[in-house]
Amino acid sequence: MTHKLVSAGSALLAQLAQSIQRHPKRLTAAIAALMLTAGGGAFAVASLGPDPADMPVRTLTQTIPSLVEGSTLADLTDLNDFSLYRTDYTRSSDTPESLLQRLGIADPSASAFLRSNELVRQHIFSRTGRLVSAEASNDHQLRKLTVRWMDSEDSDNFQRLVLERDAQGQLVSTISSAPLVVSTRLTGGTIHSTLFAATDAAGLPDAVAVQVADIFSDINFHRLQKGDRFSVIYETLEADGEFLRSGRVLAAEFQNRDKLHQAMWFQEPGQRGSYYAMDGSSLRRAYLNSPVEFSRISSGFAMRKHPIHNTWRRHLGTDFAAPTGTKVRTVGDGVIEFAGWQNGYGNVIYVKHANTAHVTVYAHLSRIDVKKGQSVEQGQFIGAVGSTGWSTGPHLHFEFRVNGNHQDPQAIIAKSEANEISEKVRKQFAKHAEFMHMQLASAELIRQASAQ
Repeated sequence: MTHKLVSAGSALLAQLAQSIQRHPKRLTAAIAALMLTAGGGAFAVASLGPDPADMPVRTLTQTIPSLVEGSTLADLTDLNDFSLYRTDYTRSSDTPESLLQRLGIADPSASAFLRSNELVRQHIFSRTGRLVSAEASNDHQLRKLTVRWMDSEDSDNFQRLVLERDAQGQLVSTISSAPLVVSTRLTGGTIHSTLFAATDAAGLPDAVAVQVADIFSDINFHRLQKGDRFSVIYETLEADGEFLRSGRVLAAEFQNRDKLHQAMWFQEPGQRGSYYAMDGSSLRRAYLNSPVEFSRISSGFAMRKHPIHNTWRRHLGTDFAAPTGTKVRTVGDGVIEFAGWQNGYGNVIYVKHANTAHVTVYAHLSRIDVKKGQSVEQGQFIGAVGSTGWSTGPHLHFEFRVNGNHQDPQAIIAKSEANEISEKVRKQFAKHAEFMHMQLASAELIRQASAQ
């Protein structure tokens, strides 16, 4: 047994010596590896098998079919062809070149077509806020241009103007209409400075923010507290899957300091819809707080020195400071009693309200958008702020008259009362209120998630 072990050991040593002579570099590497790993208690064992460098090499050749065999250069160019898409809104100052540049298109022929086409001139340029979607090739040539808009805010359809290339590659234009799709969105936000700063950060359209301010008329939105929060559920009007504009607020809540305000839209059968608190009390008062959205009162119902006549006299209305062109709305339902020019009032509108003893006056307008005898609803836009008549700067002069006598508008508006829903629809209302509670809770979760 001992003899066999000695013979095996001698054979192993002889093989090792032969390997050292043939591969001295490999021995050096093995020793270095042993020294590097010894401190960690690990050892590497060099392979004593055949050296791969000494093994025979065999080359195999195999023919592989070309991926582009039979293809022309034009075919290969098409492999890199793709479309670019971009969406924007028209501006009143747009030219064909400026519009196409914003859409990422560099196409002189398309620019020339936009300049010469009658449908384009009529429905795109000098128009503001119309949705434009463009498809361009990878070399920025126009393939298709689509413009969508609504002719009026109460329309159920939208208009679609399409410019695209025909079989000969020439641009052609067509116009059509299609029904709007009504969807619902939920969102929420936190006040850090102003209402509009918070709604912008939450992606809420200004038109929705204005509705929220009107719904919660007892909140002073000029003096919000940091940390106040809101959640809103509102309608969106979509055209071909694209957001066209916002619609009505369906439900909202606003945490102002320590008080939570909630409201939802509800319409009794055969009645005009309105906003209600969750207990069924109406939030729609006879008159809105202000005929101009988010403006400040520059002069109240009191004695003052007249800016033109330079004499002290009683100011028989309320002045709202706002830029020229700011939309003016009627504070309540009624009928246009007068619309035109009148002495120191300049362009002026008189609205006779449902309470026939009440008349409101809107003066110094730059524009009048209604006619005598026309019925108007609360919040409907009737004109625009200006500086006509006896005015030293753009503002709205607003009056409230009761049986022909001037009254303080703010006092009359503050006294206007709300109504409750009728008992016959209270169960239906309660079920709808429960659903809106759930939706508002979901909107609050969205707000919390976006705040993190």
